[in-house]
Amino acid sequence: VGLATGLYGISFGALSVTAGFDLWQTIALSTLMFSGGSQFAFVAVGLSDLSTAVTSAWLVGVRNGFYALSMAPVIGPRGLFRVLAAQLTIDESTAVSMSRETLKERKLGFWMTGISVFVFWNAATILGAFIGERIGDPKTFGLDAAAAAALFALIWPRIQKSAGAIIAVVAIVSSVLFSLVLPSGPPVLVGAAIAVAIGFLLNRTKS
Repeated sequence: VGLATGLYGISFGALSVTAGFDLWQTIALSTLMFSGGSQFAFVAVGLSDLSTAVTSAWLVGVRNGFYALSMAPVIGPRGLFRVLAAQLTIDESTAVSMSRETLKERKLGFWMTGISVFVFWNAATILGAFIGERIGDPKTFGLDAAAAAALFALIWPRIQKSAGAIIAVVAIVSSVLFSLVLPSGPPVLVGAAIAVAIGFLLNRTKS
């Protein structure tokens, strides 16, 4: 899981430097933000509109906060390990942990997956940044498509269900329509906000 997920870091590193971020900024994003979807969202908007970039990254990464709530019993009491665990609470570490049966296995799954993804992701980011500096345009080797594929793979399990598919379609259509009257950046946020609102209403109706 760590290796397979980490390889997407090559795509991120290349896209980041070609979007205008230097090597150290790219490394900092992977080390400190460490949330693939949020990082791709951030560099997709780029330096031209920093406020929109930050908001986009936050909207994509807000799910990690919900992961933290479900992982609290596994991580344990407060302390240094809890701080480190917060940085490693991502899709993969949560999924592997929750798939285990015993508490011991869940702890092991969380830490091993989180650490391995962190190491491979950051190593691949550096490699991708060097590649990006040399090839210039990430489209040369299809790295731009790899980023889109990574994001699609992230949401695919959700949109297989009818409710998720409806939300995705509404968000896409909303973003496209608002792009006709708004500058680049805000239409994506509007689409995301509409998706969140619909998801909230559907969950509330079910409960």
